Amino acid sequence: MKIRTDSRLPGAYWKGIFLLLCIMPLGAAAERAALIQDNVAIFYPDNFDADANLPSFALLEEPEEIGALPEDWQTRVEFSSAFGQSMAKVEVDSSTNLYGGGEALSRLLRKGGSQILWNTDNYGYGRDDGVKLYQSHPWVLAVRPDGSAYGVLADNTWKQTLSMSDDVVFSSEGPAFRVLVIEGNTPQEVLATLGDLTGKMPLPPRWSLGFQQSRYSYVPESRAKEIVDTFRNKKIPIDVLWFDIDYMDAFKVFTFDSEMYPDPKGMNAYLHQNKMKGIWMIDPGVGIEEGYFVYDTGTELDIWMKDADGEVYEGEVWPGPTVFPDFTQQKTAEWWSELYQDFMAQDIDGVWNDMNEPSDFTGPDGSVPEDNVHAGGLRLTSNGKPLPADSHLRYHNVYGMLMVKASRQGIVDANPDKRPFVLTRANYLGGQRYAATWTGDNNSTWEHLRLSVPMSLNLGLSGQPFNGPDIGGFIGNASPELFGHWMAVGAFYPFARAHSAIESDDQEPWVFGREVERASRVALERRYRLMPYLYTQFYQASKTGIPVMQPTFFADIADTSLRGEDRTFLFGPDLLVVPKWADKPSMPEGAWRVLSLVGENSLRDEFQPDLRIRDGAIVPAGKIIQSTDDYSLNELSLYVSLDADGNAQGQLYHDAGNGYGYQQGEYALIEFAATTSGDTVEVTASKTEGNYPAEIDQLQIKLVTDDGVKTARGAFGEVVKVRL
Repeated sequence: MKIRTDSRLPGAYWKGIFLLLCIMPLGAAAERAALIQDNVAIFYPDNFDADANLPSFALLEEPEEIGALPEDWQTRVEFSSAFGQSMAKVEVDSSTNLYGGGEALSRLLRKGGSQILWNTDNYGYGRDDGVKLYQSHPWVLAVRPDGSAYGVLADNTWKQTLSMSDDVVFSSEGPAFRVLVIEGNTPQEVLATLGDLTGKMPLPPRWSLGFQQSRYSYVPESRAKEIVDTFRNKKIPIDVLWFDIDYMDAFKVFTFDSEMYPDPKGMNAYLHQNKMKGIWMIDPGVGIEEGYFVYDTGTELDIWMKDADGEVYEGEVWPGPTVFPDFTQQKTAEWWSELYQDFMAQDIDGVWNDMNEPSDFTGPDGSVPEDNVHAGGLRLTSNGKPLPADSHLRYHNVYGMLMVKASRQGIVDANPDKRPFVLTRANYLGGQRYAATWTGDNNSTWEHLRLSVPMSLNLGLSGQPFNGPDIGGFIGNASPELFGHWMAVGAFYPFARAHSAIESDDQEPWVFGREVERASRVALERRYRLMPYLYTQFYQASKTGIPVMQPTFFADIADTSLRGEDRTFLFGPDLLVVPKWADKPSMPEGAWRVLSLVGENSLRDEFQPDLRIRDGAIVPAGKIIQSTDDYSLNELSLYVSLDADGNAQGQLYHDAGNGYGYQQGEYALIEFAATTSGDTVEVTASKTEGNYPAEIDQLQIKLVTDDGVKTARGAFGEVVKVRL
């Protein structure tokens, strides 16, 4: 496998960057630099134009300066401009490691890499050698040798290039932009501050953490039901079936094909009877057809994107001739949200917004022209200033973000008592506020399996914890060996969905033979047993902004040998996932003990990654279940791994799994502690927050030691003792 750390840009971009780097004056100063928090500085170029940059899409609120920048502030920004480019540069010490940049075809370490921040429909990551993907995150996380860290946020939506060849350089085709720098004692502190500034992922419905199966497409309805039945008959855990574009009438959004899906409400009822949910795709492109209610109402409201001459722009997507909603307008967002009322009335559980870069088959570089115009007028917040009218060059990278913002609002309005779930392909820094994401149209190859880990890690390090790739690979045909390994590792992605293209062979677990079917079942049983722990990690991510899937170096930020390790990863802070294909990985210090959850022996298993529990951790686990509908804490297992002092701690978050009662205190936060006295370990569990019942009757303590597992039972609220 060959993975580049110096992703190649088209020649014109390299030439421009080279010239800019040559003429950029070293030590150039910002016109104004100030603190907006004790650990956050903001830098403005001398020619900053607020109307051309604000309101900010990344930041929740417009920053307020609280004081002058201290003289000893370590990280400073230099601005310059030339050849129609606006530029911001941060000098980086050679020993500092760089991460982030959002979605990037790259290993975990980003120094030496470059990417173009221009959301692109990039099938198989083949367009422009993969330097442009579906999302734009103008953000870099830098970690110094001592473990202290800083983050650089370019508050700029315009088309730009992010270079990390040596220093961090943002080069934009738009006007001069401001830059924020976050300082922290640890990378976790920096990410928590990033979450405070850009918003955190809302707590999702618990069912969305289950396994999910998709294909382009499951048609007709009888085929979808066959998939449901087979999963249940074979006892392979699953929560969601996905519906791609072929459910629609001639690919027209918000419609259903009367032959393929004559009764969508009945289809969803069938899913619900089988303890599953349905997620249905909605694209932004609207087919041009008089008499089609979406086209007619949009035309009447005059909400379509215009070309440079002020005429309605017509492109081409799945329906054929297509128009695109201009989501910068308030009336467009409201119209789009209202379309979900009747759609969600079909008992749909979640929505998938795809093709929203926006993709345009006939447009330049697969999207709409840069000189298209947007009317503006939308307020990103209720008391914020309206978006100004401007070119698509300014709004292209946030088109998908604006779409999912309107989609989410429509789903909430339609189902006010349920937490919404939206998945998006295109997004921008801060878009975690509205939708989960996946890494787009990958290939069924070993290279893309291995790349899926650092790609997901860097998205998490860019503020988006709810992400993952297409398990098995979207394009091409996975071999049984590849699919088995991908399912085994995929059980530990935050977003766990298998998906395949229309040209691909069937790609469900049982297709590949009994061994792969068994491996898939074991992998998902491991995930579902860990659902109490996983749901707790999602709760923590929603509160702190710290990702669920974490780089291994988070286990010991002082150990620089871990900084580039991107085959293994942390599943929350207490579990380490070591894939079978990770050859001689760098391992963190400490007694990371092998954990068996469903009777598997991962040291001998062909497919299952080694799952290791951190010393000093207590990990809660539930029963083996087939659906999160059966989620229960009635009989809770606590896996306890003592540290060198004989102690361990853990936590469990619990609520109804859906709805908003948790925001009014209807949740339970439970703390676990283990202490050692002589040859006895005492384990306690107590509720520390919330007014929701703990709903735990029995505790099974599983003390994981170097010599095996020792077990004891007790009731919740009692001290449970285990003999060493």
